[in-house]
Amino acid sequence: MRIFVTGASGWIGSATTAELLKAGHQVVGLARSDESAAKLEAAGAEVRRGDLDDLDGLRAAATEADGVIHLGYKHDFSPAGIAEGARADTAAITTLGDALEGTGKPLVIASGVVGLATGRFATEQDQPNPAAHPRSANAAATLAYADRGVRSAVVRFAPTVHGRGDYGFMAFLVDIARRNGVSGYPGDGSNRWPAVHVSDAAALVRLVVEQAPAGTSWHAVADEGVPTREIAEAIGRALDLPVRSVPAEHFEWLAMFIAMDAPVTSEYTQRTLGWKPTGPSLLQDLDAGAYTG
Repeated sequence: MRIFVTGASGWIGSATTAELLKAGHQVVGLARSDESAAKLEAAGAEVRRGDLDDLDGLRAAATEADGVIHLGYKHDFSPAGIAEGARADTAAITTLGDALEGTGKPLVIASGVVGLATGRFATEQDQPNPAAHPRSANAAATLAYADRGVRSAVVRFAPTVHGRGDYGFMAFLVDIARRNGVSGYPGDGSNRWPAVHVSDAAALVRLVVEQAPAGTSWHAVADEGVPTREIAEAIGRALDLPVRSVPAEHFEWLAMFIAMDAPVTSEYTQRTLGWKPTGPSLLQDLDAGAYTG
């Protein structure tokens, strides 16, 4: 397949591009900078210059492709940034979906698992409240394209897609521990945090674009729920720092996420698509120095 990928040079996108190329697919990656373009070319992908606001470019690229994987997103956790990210994502998904209407071609987008359920393990059958976060509404809009002749699917990623080189939530937790001289956890540290290695996440994206039926959601989750105290202990071991419960403000902007109890299962995804995570667990990556070496 000739697959157009937004966010192709990003953390998950780079791994996905490599996975697709290894499987024999052609990749056309969206690049907004010379650096991103060079990275994609070095990986063996074709480059399409532009960004998520270039709707004409997105439409043309989707029309020319056998399928689309939309991983790009404007990540800014300020109130204004969240609104702008959602606006750009909505426009991009609508443009891509409309371009693929009636073709039966796949449109796979990225979403998240946090907030799907309370007090139990979230499953692939759980549907997020579209009012809870703008990205949830965009996932629902993507799935609706199944009724318009698009093989649409949503991959819900664990909040931590980990590995050496990750600059997301886990890297920020490690940075906070370094700056404060303590590896902290919220409350008693029993709340659970799902995770997946980046190589396993990429493998799942490939399986979804190749196989997933229209209108389906899948979970990129290997560690179903690691207690935050165990995460803090692993960071403490890696940095040789004390470990203790800390107030919410210790976690800065991450405070609104880290205290959530968000266990998630991927049993259905694994059974249905034959996806078997083989990468290291989050704690193994932390112990191996993936964030501190």
